[in-house]
Amino acid sequence: MPGLSVPTSGPIVLSINTTWNIVNFRSGLVRRLRAEGYRVVAVSPADAHVAVLTAMGVEHVDIAIDNKGVSPLRDLALLRDYRRILADLRPAAFLGWTIKPNVWGSLAAHSLGIPVINNISGLGTAFIKVGLLTRIVRRLYRTALARSATVFFQNRHDRDLFVAQRMVRAARTALLPGSGIDLGDFTPAGVEAEAEVTPFAFLMVARLLRDKGVVEYADAARIVRASRPDARFRLLGFLDVANRTAVDRATVEGWVREGAIDYLGEAADVRPYLAAASAVVLPSYREGMPRSLLEAAAMGKPLVATDVPGCTEIARAGENAFLCAPRDARSLADAMLAMLALTPEARMAMGRNSRAIAEREFDVAIIEARYLDAIERAMRGKTPV
Repeated sequence: MPGLSVPTSGPIVLSINTTWNIVNFRSGLVRRLRAEGYRVVAVSPADAHVAVLTAMGVEHVDIAIDNKGVSPLRDLALLRDYRRILADLRPAAFLGWTIKPNVWGSLAAHSLGIPVINNISGLGTAFIKVGLLTRIVRRLYRTALARSATVFFQNRHDRDLFVAQRMVRAARTALLPGSGIDLGDFTPAGVEAEAEVTPFAFLMVARLLRDKGVVEYADAARIVRASRPDARFRLLGFLDVANRTAVDRATVEGWVREGAIDYLGEAADVRPYLAAASAVVLPSYREGMPRSLLEAAAMGKPLVATDVPGCTEIARAGENAFLCAPRDARSLADAMLAMLALTPEARMAMGRNSRAIAEREFDVAIIEARYLDAIERAMRGKTPV
């Protein structure tokens, strides 16, 4: 289908598989785009967070995305919906995150001659468990990313994998340190005193998915409590997530009944929970750039994480973190026991190192500047430098 000319005065479209994601992880980018004079439109499934978006001056267009479905008919309908919406909006650029917006939104934008910027923020279940679905997703990515102006990756491992498997050309790629962190919003105020708080409290902040290592966290808690019954293991995050790897409510309630885990529910503002934690844990199987570790680092917390791509971008062994093997509750328990064995002064030093890493590498201003440059280059028809 021939490309159509795109007016540079059109809006910037952001599309993600949940509106919650835009509000929680892209608000800084939205504010920066608005400050630069861009009209911003979010194309995402409507949820309770739409009102927050509109209050920020963002227009919202509802689109139905089946996050856990693999129906070809539904995906073709999604492609049709994207093309209809984009043809009506005539945006200056389309920015996509998560698999379905990155694939179907990009294909629709390309068909209309709209510049596309993708963000591969994590490889997800389809890449963790290699099979037919993985092969299908690779083929779709290869097609969808072929004409993108810029494809951002949040760590070198993911970028190298995409390039090696010919899903994207290296010249079109660029690295981005996650969604960044507002260092003014997440501060380590009072962390020196909090290091002495008892009982010692580990905190895991994540969607309750098996791929995040939630089950290993519960299993490791049992192991640690056998020798350190005073330690607490808190879990904060969405339950009943629409994902094939979600941990069900009955399982979590069982952990709570046996005393292994304190489930805190979900929260719009995680800062009070991070402030009350002695150390933050993420035993994920693989990440793009884990927001929970980034926020914890900015608040000056020592970390426990798996030695996998994404996590090790922030959690660095011997500096601010103990690392463990993925899918291994015993290894995770050993890492948490090592954290417990440190003196308070040693843990505080790790926390200070966390904050220094966040300040040096993950300031949200760095990310915003790179997006603005990518948008300007895309509208001029240029690839990344």
